[in-house]
Amino acid sequence: MTDPKHKFRVAICGGGIGGLTLAVALTSYPDIDVQVYEAAGKLAEIGAGVMIWGRTWKILTTLGLAPTLRRVAGVSVDKDIEPDFGFEFRRSDRPEGFTFFRLSLPFITYLFHRAHFLNVLVERLPANIAHLGKRLRTYSHDTSSGEIALEFADGSSATCDILIGSDGIKSAVRRCMYERKAAAGKPELLKHVEPRFTGWVVYRSLVPVEKLVKDEKTHRIFHQPMMYCGVHKHVVSYGIANGKLGNVVGFHSIPVDDNTTYDGPWVSEVLRDEVVDRFAGWEPELQDLIQPIEKALKWAIHALHPLPTYLDGRVALLGDAAHAMTPHQGAGAGQAVEDAYVLAGILGDPSTTRDTLTIALQAYDRIRVPFANHVLKGSYESGRMYEFWNEEGEDYERLPHAISHQWDWVESDTPEEQIEKALRWMREANMQTRSSDHVNDTLN
Repeated sequence: MTDPKHKFRVAICGGGIGGLTLAVALTSYPDIDVQVYEAAGKLAEIGAGVMIWGRTWKILTTLGLAPTLRRVAGVSVDKDIEPDFGFEFRRSDRPEGFTFFRLSLPFITYLFHRAHFLNVLVERLPANIAHLGKRLRTYSHDTSSGEIALEFADGSSATCDILIGSDGIKSAVRRCMYERKAAAGKPELLKHVEPRFTGWVVYRSLVPVEKLVKDEKTHRIFHQPMMYCGVHKHVVSYGIANGKLGNVVGFHSIPVDDNTTYDGPWVSEVLRDEVVDRFAGWEPELQDLIQPIEKALKWAIHALHPLPTYLDGRVALLGDAAHAMTPHQGAGAGQAVEDAYVLAGILGDPSTTRDTLTIALQAYDRIRVPFANHVLKGSYESGRMYEFWNEEGEDYERLPHAISHQWDWVESDTPEEQIEKALRWMREANMQTRSSDHVNDTLN
């Protein structure tokens, strides 16, 4: 039952970047009760670098997180002028590489260690709202009360007015949601339950800066983010952790394996030799970057087919649970933050009450599904471009233009504009509902 001092209760299933951003954002609304349920025994992220674009940085600034995150990134807190950001693209799968494109993006961009980023969010959580070791087994709707009942694998249960599934690419919430939809007469939606293998395998490694020094000079990734490109392979690298670590990420694609089942663990640890062998014969600059690697995490990159909806009544998806994407534009974490910010803006609006929650979530769905799906598809296409298996191939005149336009979304339809659109639609929908109710009352 909802506490009288709260207008409704929000349960967030999943304590990653998206879920915790939503929790932090909603804590600014004292009349909304927020509880976070995390399957793991602690709030932690795996992985290495995370890229935050300017549109997302504005959200983090609004939430009061910018000063701490600046210190984590090694950027002066009182800095007024933000540098442009971009990658230098090199053809590197040969003994003598060459630069074929310098992408300059006029946006603020920050690079973080993923665990450091999450820790900043954890520190902002109020006490007693995070519940660990709570792996969701299923949920159900109580049609009479409107409540949602949660059942966890440990035998415990909880209730809420809204359930937000931010539980990652293998989301239990999405599984329940789409199995329910399939059972209700749409079996074609079962393809959205499980992620698809994209054909890409990636090697992720963090290399200390002292191991990336040659002739008394540090590797240029610490002052220029780099994209080393080859046929069906590429390496992206840049400095993180205040310049103390080099984030080295090597990709290998087998296009015919796209949309198949991956045979093996999604994440495994491998030794240096496998990474070095994968990029044998590449230019010396790239060899200087991968030779110091001692071990790496090998990931089979999975993603979702674009979902037609994130909703099942008062249950909604967010972040990777909604739009897990390939990492080729560094957009996954940022899109999770944007989901959270837009949803918090809708739920926190004074017009949103327990009676209008369904319409509020529909507003979120109408705005975020097309935008996030656009980024999801664009990220996949970007990876193809970096490895010369898109329609531009190895055409060095056409390819830079195509790559540049892949980033157009960064300056379009800002999260603030999305909130305004959602609230405008929601108010119109609420007015239509009240008008319809009035007509029905008159007829009765």
